[in-house]
Amino acid sequence: MPRESQAQRRARAAAILGALARAYPDAHCELAFSNPLELLVATILSAQCTDRQVNRVTADLFLKYRTAADYAAADPAVLEGDIRRIGLFRAKARNIRSCCQSLVERHAGEVPRTIDALTALAGVGRKTANVVLGNAFATNVGVVVDTHVQRLHGRLRLGGGTTPEKIERELMALFPAEHWAMLSHWLIWHGRRRCGARKPDCADCELGALCPSAGKIGAFRGPSRESPGP
Repeated sequence: MPRESQAQRRARAAAILGALARAYPDAHCELAFSNPLELLVATILSAQCTDRQVNRVTADLFLKYRTAADYAAADPAVLEGDIRRIGLFRAKARNIRSCCQSLVERHAGEVPRTIDALTALAGVGRKTANVVLGNAFATNVGVVVDTHVQRLHGRLRLGGGTTPEKIERELMALFPAEHWAMLSHWLIWHGRRRCGARKPDCADCELGALCPSAGKIGAFRGPSRESPGP
């Protein structure tokens, strides 16, 4: 594909957005939750773990711990045992307790609705904050960048960024703000269902006509480790 101008890339981005919306009309966050606190905890647990495994663990966890105060008061060893089936469970248990202690002390036990307040919590980076804001509060503050989004950003040549922060800025510049949360879901669903890291299904890809990497041997693979989205 010839070098694109920014205007041409924006036009292709609009076409990609439309194609993804048509391909995945039911796309949504695949972490199970019923309130902002549950989503916050589930997203902290989801780092380097599949959504499916997180949902298995939180099915019981959310029945036992119903408020931020419950997590804050939990015995560390007991909470570790409750999430032992999750990778990095000791660090995640520590972050959840510390995070929820801050919620109790600074936010009356409620999950805050701003990116700055969320990222000030233990275990919460911009990715987790974007997941919570976009899905619990329907607030488009940024674009969630996981390994699927990073891989598709590279294969679709939507910019030259290689870090999550730079990729997010490039995606935010290309796509309308009102679609940022759904853009993450659409890209993650496409990455999981069509554009896998090892064997992308280019032959049946809904984005084939819009993708510079379609059908090319050695197309950008992105991170080799498959990890879950939000």
